[in-house]
Amino acid sequence: MAESEEEVDVLVQRVVKDINNAFKRNPNIDEIGLIPCPEARYNRSPIVLVENKLGVESWCVKFLLPYVHNKLLRYRQRKQWLDREALVDITCTLLLLNPDFTTAWNVRKELLQCGALSPQRDLYLGKLALTKFPKSPETWIHRRWVLKQVVRECSPPETDRKEQNGGEQRDAAERTWLSERLHRVLYDEMKVCADAAGRYPSNYNAWSHRIWVLQYMAQGDLKVLHDELSSMRQWVSMHVSDHSGFHYRQFLLKALVKELSQAPISSPPPKDCRPSPDPRCHQAHLSEQVNGEATVAAPGSPPPSPEEKPSLPAVPQLFQQEMDLCTDLIQSFPGHEALWCHRRHVFYLWHHWRMDHNQHNGQGCVIRSPKLKHANPGLSCRPHVVSPGAVSLEQSENRNGQAHESQDAMEVDGVPDPHCTKRLKRGPPCPPVLPTEHGFVASVLDGCRSPEQGRFALAYRKWLDSVIGQ
Repeated sequence: MAESEEEVDVLVQRVVKDINNAFKRNPNIDEIGLIPCPEARYNRSPIVLVENKLGVESWCVKFLLPYVHNKLLRYRQRKQWLDREALVDITCTLLLLNPDFTTAWNVRKELLQCGALSPQRDLYLGKLALTKFPKSPETWIHRRWVLKQVVRECSPPETDRKEQNGGEQRDAAERTWLSERLHRVLYDEMKVCADAAGRYPSNYNAWSHRIWVLQYMAQGDLKVLHDELSSMRQWVSMHVSDHSGFHYRQFLLKALVKELSQAPISSPPPKDCRPSPDPRCHQAHLSEQVNGEATVAAPGSPPPSPEEKPSLPAVPQLFQQEMDLCTDLIQSFPGHEALWCHRRHVFYLWHHWRMDHNQHNGQGCVIRSPKLKHANPGLSCRPHVVSPGAVSLEQSENRNGQAHESQDAMEVDGVPDPHCTKRLKRGPPCPPVLPTEHGFVASVLDGCRSPEQGRFALAYRKWLDSVIGQ
C-alpha cells in the first residue's frame, strides 16, 4: 500500500508539473476542459495541449484533485511548508479543477498582496476557470477583489511634483497610461462576462458581475454605457429566452436615462417654444453629447455637420430604439415570454419618465401626450411640445360646456392629411403611447399562429389597461 501511495504521489507531481509547463510553453491558452478517458491507455502525460486549448484526461482527476486539496489544507494548518512558487502551482491546478474552493483563492490573495502574483495573472486564471465552470460564484467574487486592486493601482496618490521640471507633463502622461490600462481591463472584463453568459443560460452570476463592473469602474461614463447597450443588441437577438440578458439591458437603459436626465442643457430654448399667442410649439430635437450635455435644435435649422453630430441619442430616442428592438424580436421569434417581459419593463420606464417630465423642464417647453378619445393606433404617436403660455389640448376641451380643440391639434377621427403624414415620418422618432401599444397588440393577435404568443399578447394588453391605463 505504501508503494502504491508513493506511485500516486509521483504521478500527481508529474501531472502538476506538466500543467505548469503547458502554461509556460503557451501563455495564450484560452480554454480548459476534461477529456473523457476512464483509464490511462498509453504511457504518456494526461495533459493535452492543442493550439490554445488545454485538456486533462478524466482518469487522473480522481488522483490529482485530492492530492492538491490535501496538500493546500496541510499548508493552511501549518503542517507542511510550501514556498511561493509551489503555492502558485498548487493553487493553479486546484482551481482549474475546482474553482469554488475558497481557501485556494484566499491563498492567492495573500500571494498577490506580497507581490508573488500580479493581478493580470490572477484574472487570467479566473478567466480559464470560467471556461469550464462559467457559473462559479467564488471565481466571480475573487475577480471583484482583484479588480479593486487594479483600480487602486490605476489611482496613484497625489504628489506635489509641480515644482520639478516637466512634472506636469509626466503627470499627464502617467494619467493617460493608467486610463488606457483601466479601459483595457474594463473591455477584457466585459468580454469575459459575455463568454460566460454564452456558455451557461441565464447565468445570473456573470450578469451581476457585469453590472458591478460598470457601476464600479465606469460609473457615469455615458459612452461606455451606450457602447454596451449597442453591443448587446446582437447578443439578445441570439438569446431571446434569456431573461438575464434583457435585465442587463434594462439596467443600461435606466443608467443612461438617469445620466442624460441629469445633464444640463447647454443651449437656450428655441424661439417657437417661448410663450406666444400661437398655441403651436414644434417638438425640439433633443440630442446628447458624449459628456451628457443636451443641445436643442430649432425646427427648420440646417442639419449639423458631421463634426457637430452627437454620438449619443436623447432619452426619447433611446426608448424608441428599444421598443423597435422589442417589436422586431417579438415578430421574428413568437412565443418567448422574456421578450414580452422586457417590452413591459421598457414601456413602464418610458411612461414614468414621460410623466415626470411633463412638467416644466426649465427651458420653456412642456412635453405632453395627446389625450385621445378615439384611439387610432396609427396616429398621435408623437407627443406635443407646448409652451407654458399656450393652451394645451386638455385645457381646450370642455370650454364653456362645449368640446373645443386647438386649431393645430391632429385630427384623429378622419383620414389624416398625407402631406402631414409624410412630415411626421421625416420627423424625429418618438416612443409609442398607450394607443399605439394597443394597436401593436391587436396586430400581433390578428396574425398570431402561436398559442403562447397570443397568451403573452393578451397578458400584455391586460397589464396596459390595469397599470398604464389607470
